[in-house]
Amino acid sequence: MKEEQTLSDNSIIIGRNPVFETLKSGREIEKLVIAKDTEGSIRKIIGIARDKGIPCQYVERSALERISGGGVHQGVIAYVSAYVYCDVEDFIEKAQSRKEDPFIIILDGIEDPHNLGAIIRTAEGAGVHGVIIPKRRAVGITDVVAKASAGAIEYVSVAKVPNIAQIIDKLKGMGVWVGACDMHGMDYDKANLKGSIALVIGAEGNGISRLVKEKCDFSISIPMSGHISSLNASNAAAILMYEVKRQRNG
Repeated sequence: MKEEQTLSDNSIIIGRNPVFETLKSGREIEKLVIAKDTEGSIRKIIGIARDKGIPCQYVERSALERISGGGVHQGVIAYVSAYVYCDVEDFIEKAQSRKEDPFIIILDGIEDPHNLGAIIRTAEGAGVHGVIIPKRRAVGITDVVAKASAGAIEYVSVAKVPNIAQIIDKLKGMGVWVGACDMHGMDYDKANLKGSIALVIGAEGNGISRLVKEKCDFSISIPMSGHISSLNASNAAAILMYEVKRQRNG
């Protein structure tokens, strides 16, 4: 179990063969930066990255030269996070050590690093035992996320999982009730959010995926009185987290 987390700026790996081997190893890669005029073996690297859901950013070679500091980049650089992710079981152990019911936040595809950082900051204040994010098509823990969390990333455990729907099944098997934040759910302040609980917050714009929503035990919504139909993901998460905290303090 990882108790303390130290995050430094992302490391970079430069060159075709080092990046290729890193992709094969399964190490967490935040993104690839690739020269626009690439060809040959880099196409294979791009294919593997796409299969793994790793973002690829295409830039001029001069940008790669600045990033690599003059190193031989061969048209590709990988950003590798220095953050060490936890396992979901660590969240349960943390709750048990505090003699508390597990309280977990599941993020289904948050792509904005400032949103993720803000959610982690609120999670730390609300007593959340852990945050779950997907490996694909979502932002990981980067230096931007760390800064947006205002230091909370040092105290909040984060798990990065390959399949959100499967992890919901796993949590339910551990006795955790899972609720989806969805505009068609019951008003959040009328729902019973006590006990072991995980709340799912959807991606900016797209919300929670259909399969993930179907896996949840119930849905809750935040009533809106104005012309805008929904809140920013981090704002919605903050309201729901503190409602759980309020009910627990009862």
